[in-house]
Amino acid sequence: MINIAKPVIGPEEKQAVMEVLDSGIIAQGPRTKAFEEAFASMCGVQYAIAASSGTTALHTALLAHKIGAGDEVITSSFTFIASANSVLYAGARPVFVDIDPRTFNIDVNHIEAVISERTKAIMPVHLFGLPCDMDAIMSIAQKYHLAVIEDACQSHAATFYGRKAGSFGTGVFSLYPTKNITSAEGGMITTNDLAVDESCRVIRNHGMRVRYYHDELGYNFRMTDVHAAIGLAQMGKLERFNAARQANARFYNENLRGVVTPYTPTDYGHVFHQYTIRVPDGQRDALREALKENGIGSEIYYPVPIHKQSFYVNELGYDLTLPETENAAREVLSLPVHPSLSREDLETVVNAVNHFMGG
Repeated sequence: MINIAKPVIGPEEKQAVMEVLDSGIIAQGPRTKAFEEAFASMCGVQYAIAASSGTTALHTALLAHKIGAGDEVITSSFTFIASANSVLYAGARPVFVDIDPRTFNIDVNHIEAVISERTKAIMPVHLFGLPCDMDAIMSIAQKYHLAVIEDACQSHAATFYGRKAGSFGTGVFSLYPTKNITSAEGGMITTNDLAVDESCRVIRNHGMRVRYYHDELGYNFRMTDVHAAIGLAQMGKLERFNAARQANARFYNENLRGVVTPYTPTDYGHVFHQYTIRVPDGQRDALREALKENGIGSEIYYPVPIHKQSFYVNELGYDLTLPETENAAREVLSLPVHPSLSREDLETVVNAVNHFMGG
């Protein structure tokens, strides 16, 4: 079976975990601090704050920006539901904007139309490993005095004109096992704002600045040193992992027929957390079944946009149409692109797709 995703864990990660266990310092400690410093350096920012997951990192970042009840956050509906749910956790309301059909990212041309007096932030989602148009987003944010919280959960070391995702506003990353690097579970917040850094650290640790003195409502969103040790070992492999993903994507781009391959604008560095094609003429589900019969894993990211999820429609009253988002949900299919794929694996995938599509 050629799996859609496969975490790459080697002896370095195993040794790092054993060293933590042997040290007796298992909770948040020196390994977490070292991981934060390495991650900040990778992103080109001053501060990084480790969290227990990408979702808790998003929640923490929103709270650190004082986003709460009555506020609105502009974001995409074509993403994993944690992006929008984190806004709800903060007490605010997501406002959805349609996507650019080529990139699957938020269409910057629609953002200003939905800005209201309640808008406090823009949350661009760098989907599948491709950054959003950050020049346009930062310009709009500056014009309307809005915070920018980059959901970079799928875009570790992706670049926009040479600058890393997560370095424009407050960045948020996931370290879930299927991501470009993992800490088994975890998240990371990146920022150049000292006040945001300090607030995130207090929020993730029960509202404490001094042990057992609780200055505000906080949460247990800490990362353990066991998880940090895995993540720190993975950091040394990120460049190699991303290069392998990019090479696999190039092979697909050059050889797939009958489908729409991913679009990467000039001067964008796509790191291909997912390699997502569009399958025309209602053939997507049949292609997926054909791949399965050939021992090839695939996945639909995402079959139901957030604004069409039953909870958002029935409980929150969302009633809107986003044509490009809904079209994408009907056509997208992600193929295996992870670093463990062999040339034979890639050829098997290409041959199966092309045979089905008649290419």
